[in-house]
Amino acid sequence: MCCSHSSEQDMIPSGKPDIADLALNKGRLFFDPHVHMSSRTTDDYQAMADAGIVGLIEPAFWLGQPRTGPDSFRDYYSSLVGWERFRSSQFGIKHYCTIGLNSREANNEKLAASVMEMLPLFIFKEGVVGIGEIGFDDQTPAEEKYYRLQLELAKEAQLPVQVHTPHRDKKKGTRRSMDIAIEHGLPPSMVIIDHNNEETVKEVLDRGFWAAFTIYPFTKMGNERMVEIVRSYGSARIMVNSAADWGISDPLAVPKTAALMQIRGIAQEAIEEVTYLNAIRAFGQSGQLAASDLVAMAAAPVDQSLKFEGNTVLRGGQQPRIDKSSIIIG
Repeated sequence: MCCSHSSEQDMIPSGKPDIADLALNKGRLFFDPHVHMSSRTTDDYQAMADAGIVGLIEPAFWLGQPRTGPDSFRDYYSSLVGWERFRSSQFGIKHYCTIGLNSREANNEKLAASVMEMLPLFIFKEGVVGIGEIGFDDQTPAEEKYYRLQLELAKEAQLPVQVHTPHRDKKKGTRRSMDIAIEHGLPPSMVIIDHNNEETVKEVLDRGFWAAFTIYPFTKMGNERMVEIVRSYGSARIMVNSAADWGISDPLAVPKTAALMQIRGIAQEAIEEVTYLNAIRAFGQSGQLAASDLVAMAAAPVDQSLKFEGNTVLRGGQQPRIDKSSIIIG
């Protein structure tokens, strides 16, 4: 985060957007294009559904500690296209994912080579809308090697690419990520550059890439700063996400940001683009995602009596929830 910016708390006189502000979103649908639901609870799924989130993308990522073998990757990828997809549906949310070798674990080259052999087994499965999240962390030669290999895989599969930009030396890493993607012949329209900030957004948009912003409580990009990004650059090719990983994060970041945009006078059409439509447009290029699917999901009843390989989200005699009429968190 650039040191010239105040904290989110400092910049909003009344504090962070309150849960009560989500009432401003009534009737609006949201799509979170980067949220690590494997790290979240069923309470989070319920809260997201009640706040109007009808679809999400879960990128394959680092789990907080290094994996020790290829089978742990295989099981993880299987969960993204299997159990997690089912679990999400039990709360009326359409689950998609991107599959890839994350930048941190690309540095374990022996393991990375095994993962690369496995990726083609997963990227064509139902619900996989891209290769990701891939890119740079420490910007090492190994990270670049496997970033390039996965770009070629994306080209071959004709899938969008979800790029993780580094936390350190972000401007350099973002520019390098785009340069390499262009070098490999990927159209910028097929590449979503994530974790942007004020330093990177102009170049990303000027070069024709999609610019995604991760709204974190204390790092990357706050709600108030995001409002000013949209005010300055408009809403074309911009999208917001929550990440909502195993660290301090907020799975309601997208609807909270929408509510704050409304409070700050951002046009309704712009809010819809950055919190719903643009992500569908970008990842819809996979052929796996369409707005009509999400509208149908929003209208369909929820039946929590269903099971996945004999398992259910219910525990201890809980009664299945079969409707989702409330979209407001009280």
